Amino acid sequence: DIQRRLSIRISFSGTGTLEKHGIIRYRKRFRRLFMKTFSKPLTPEEETYYLKEYHSGSERAKREAKDVLIERNLRLVAYVLKKYAGAPEDMEDMISCGTIGLIKAVNTYAPGKGTRLATYAARCIENEILMMLRGHKKISREVSLYEPMGTDKEGNEVSLLDIIEYE
Repeated sequence: DIQRRLSIRISFSGTGTLEKHGIIRYRKRFRRLFMKTFSKPLTPEEETYYLKEYHSGSERAKREAKDVLIERNLRLVAYVLKKYAGAPEDMEDMISCGTIGLIKAVNTYAPGKGTRLATYAARCIENEILMMLRGHKKISREVSLYEPMGTDKEGNEVSLLDIIEYE
């Protein structure tokens, strides 16, 4: 049933099924591993209370409020990561990166701006993930002078450095 619904909403430019592309596997894995283990999200009243504690309480109260705000919004990280389920990056790395975005959001959130923490945090999480994906994209384009490019007529490995030295 879920595969049928997903196949209607998602289209690929190419051949293959959704299972081949790994979308179904990642979505099932998210539900099984993460969605059932998260604590319930904060109510608006709880969020307001913990934000006030974080911005005006003692050091101990600030630390406890920050921990609660982060732990109770971890479900948001998984929700945002659903968009990137087909990305070539390791899912655990993306979760870690999304959690860093959530921590940055809690640290920099200003309650007087009129938005809820979840709205602000979703953008911070997404920005952090996009920065990670861009960083990995840059690394994938780097070329090593010593990495073998192929073999010559005698079967020896040839690197870019060998070609440069030859010319």
